[in-house]
Amino acid sequence: MVRHDRDLGGVGSWVSHIVRFVVAALVLMLVGYVVPGFSRLTFGTALLAAIVIALFGYVIEAIGGRQISPYGHGIVGFIVSAIVIYAAQFVVPGLRVTILGALLGAFVIGIVDMFIPTKVR
Repeated sequence: MVRHDRDLGGVGSWVSHIVRFVVAALVLMLVGYVVPGFSRLTFGTALLAAIVIALFGYVIEAIGGRQISPYGHGIVGFIVSAIVIYAAQFVVPGLRVTILGALLGAFVIGIVDMFIPTKVR
């Protein structure tokens, strides 16, 4: 069986990651339009926010394990996702999120993620 992420010397894997970041950026742009307390983002800002959020998620998962990962399911994953989104505003210029906006954003992203997975692994 041929694995698609190993085709062309790993190029498929990079393309897969790029597509997932683009989808995550589009989801963040959507969240900016539908969630109060979440700033509307340009594509470049949303893409940077998607990368920062993914990096924060990896760091949290590396430190605390899978149980408190923002990619985990349940209330802990939801709260950690909201914290990661809120913290990202301090790194990403142009991203402004209130605490309520981060909670609502994490909820909307979780709903969208059920249908269009945006995790990068």
